[in-house]
Amino acid sequence: MRVVHTGEPNCVGALIRNDRSRVFAQRRSSTHRPFPGAWDIVGGHIEPGETPEEALAREIKEETGWELNRTGALIAEWEWEHDGVVRREVDYLVEVKGDLSTPRLELDKHDRYAWIGFENLDLMLEGRPDGRYPLHDVVARALQAP
Repeated sequence: MRVVHTGEPNCVGALIRNDRSRVFAQRRSSTHRPFPGAWDIVGGHIEPGETPEEALAREIKEETGWELNRTGALIAEWEWEHDGVVRREVDYLVEVKGDLSTPRLELDKHDRYAWIGFENLDLMLEGRPDGRYPLHDVVARALQAP
């Protein structure tokens, strides 16, 4: 059964750039569903009663230990489907507070991290057997954003 989304976003993504304008990505562990072994950006579902910015702050803290400093430009708004449920995601360029050299990964969910630039952008395709992954293009847009 396919559930169609009503239009309000229910997922957020944080595109965190370092001082070299590279975007933070983390690899989903082999047991983390959906998309085990795929590279991902920080983010997740918006909880009931949360605004997208509150969800961004919570997800950034949970997944990296960093703190949201500022929400910047909207980089992408898109839909994806898993198990018949369509999710609407909004991805923002964000600034964070914290030591960017030492993210605190949730090791049961993510087993590795990388800073993505154009030279290693194809890393975003790893773990995707079909070779297609919209986050590759989302990260590319974040790399080009002012």
